[in-house]
Amino acid sequence: MGAIVVFLLCGSSLSAETIPVNYSLSLKRPGNPAISYPLHAEGNALRADQSLPLTICQEQTTDGGDVRLTVTLTATERVYFNLAASLPTTYLTGDCDFYLPGFWYHQNLRSPREAPSFHTSKSWNFREDRLSSPLTGVFDSTSGQSLTIMRLLDEPAEALTTHQEGEVILGGKTSLGYLGFDGETGHVALTFGYPYVETPKRYIRKLTLAPAITTFAKLEKGETLTLKWLVHQGEAQDYGQFVAQTWQQCMDRLAPQPIHPLYTPQEMKAQLANYFRKGYVDKYPLKYHSGISIRCDDCQPIDHVQLGFCGRVLLNAFNALEYGEQTGERELVRMGQEIFDSWLQHGFTAKGYFKEDMRIAQGIPTDEDCVHSIRQQSEAVYAVLHYLRYEKLHGRQHPEWEQKMRTLMGSMLELQKSDGHFPRKYRDDHSDVDASGGSTPSATSTLVMAYKYFGDKRFLKAARLSVDYLEQNIISKSDYFSSTLDANCEDKEAAISAVTATYYLAMVSKKQERARYIALCQKAAYFALSWYYLWDVPFAQGQMLGDLGLKSRGWSNVSVENNHIDVFVFELPHIVEWLAQQTGEQRFQQIHDVICSSLNQLLPTPQRLCGIGVPGYNPEVVQHTQWDYGRNGKGFYNDIFAPGWTVASLWELYSPQRTVDFLK
Repeated sequence: MGAIVVFLLCGSSLSAETIPVNYSLSLKRPGNPAISYPLHAEGNALRADQSLPLTICQEQTTDGGDVRLTVTLTATERVYFNLAASLPTTYLTGDCDFYLPGFWYHQNLRSPREAPSFHTSKSWNFREDRLSSPLTGVFDSTSGQSLTIMRLLDEPAEALTTHQEGEVILGGKTSLGYLGFDGETGHVALTFGYPYVETPKRYIRKLTLAPAITTFAKLEKGETLTLKWLVHQGEAQDYGQFVAQTWQQCMDRLAPQPIHPLYTPQEMKAQLANYFRKGYVDKYPLKYHSGISIRCDDCQPIDHVQLGFCGRVLLNAFNALEYGEQTGERELVRMGQEIFDSWLQHGFTAKGYFKEDMRIAQGIPTDEDCVHSIRQQSEAVYAVLHYLRYEKLHGRQHPEWEQKMRTLMGSMLELQKSDGHFPRKYRDDHSDVDASGGSTPSATSTLVMAYKYFGDKRFLKAARLSVDYLEQNIISKSDYFSSTLDANCEDKEAAISAVTATYYLAMVSKKQERARYIALCQKAAYFALSWYYLWDVPFAQGQMLGDLGLKSRGWSNVSVENNHIDVFVFELPHIVEWLAQQTGEQRFQQIHDVICSSLNQLLPTPQRLCGIGVPGYNPEVVQHTQWDYGRNGKGFYNDIFAPGWTVASLWELYSPQRTVDFLK
């Protein structure tokens, strides 16, 4: 049945039988290559064939339905060591998908060989701070059985290192070990150990693999170190259920708690609004808040304009206008209205689509030069429909905008394929640039909004058809990919888009149809939430994020290709809280509370700039592990960032009724 060789199943629980862990110990003398010693068990002791300068004891105890592994090392003289372990199974590699939360899904085959994936190797080990939960897992599709190993956390500590490859003696204490898997032999073993190694390559920046590293920790004579892991065996119908069950297990074991928020929602908006004031650019035909490709140190506006994700130009214009009216700041109202007016006049192609990405100092691109993305078009329509509804509630009509939106949404209906999906990227003549359907849910929520605003049932029909595609090709396969703009891989944003799409349809549906969309929303939510950190990664003194006291729980990894954390949530927390009420899954309420309390930690204020040149420009590329976008590395930001979307995301977080009011 594909179970571990000597495990005895009690339902989906492990018995108290001894788990056949294979251990080896590497010892390094400074200046000499390390020597590795296989270890064998003699009672509770782990011994090598020759005398070692430390004693090692292991203990295996039942912990609920799991088995806790405890390894204690005591040095008899000063020693520099690395302890490696592996747990073999009879699972065949070709039958298996793997899960290292927030970094590895299935076999990472959506990612290119320049990122960690099966394209490069069937055996990988990663330092634990790359993972949103410190866990490695495997799901055997043939038997439906799964196995996970979770590190039980020590007091967080991190050490700066002088080298980043080869054999490296750590210059201080670290709590970071490693987790991974080995499928090279044709059968799978889960791998783990301490301190961290990264093999066969390290992932150091986008699409850049580098030589491996093995680190060595120091124990002084008489010093003792205890390491703990938890082994869990389960059964699931499919990979998606395995991920959901494992996320639940991680929530229960790690039990992340909300932190005390530094600011209230009102205080957050008051600071974020400074971005609207300082980032406004009005010297070109298209006006905008400069929100992409700007420097962290001075935040000076530039001519790069991206309508959607990285800039969220129209959503920020609406936020500025709405906030300006709420606070009586007429300048913000003027800026927001001028942006909308300029895009109405200059921002559309002949077919009626928005122009999305440009260096505006070089002029507005011609229709022939435009490549459209279903995500950016949908995000722009989302902002405009919120703007139109808000204006209508205040007695102001915009018939030209309404006609533009009718035209664009009508054109979008022509884009939809017979199976319900939308191309990821396309040209004005509707020729496909990227026909893949991974970004389809971006269109779904916008179609629902258009149905609610215009009362046109064609949009609702198209939305339903898109979710039929979503259910069959993305949610049922747990294959969430290609929603981010600068990567085409496994990513968090694709899962969030699926959550949002099914939520919007549930909100305008009844009875069995509504129940179907709620169930799909819940499935996608588990996957989306798997990207969010349930623990606090350690930082070393001198790494700015650690010196600022950043707690990583509630933040999320971005994608397989982009291995940093950020504040991308938009509507997700509100939907997750709603799901808790609809399904009774109280872990959703718990993670909602963690996210909402955590994401304000790096807000730049005049008294606490958090490494950003201007208050209110919330950072984007938060480098929490040994990875960078090209500059600075762990504990810092890249030198270039895109605060347009971070401000928009946090603004949505602190506007929980906006979508509910639109859809009700």
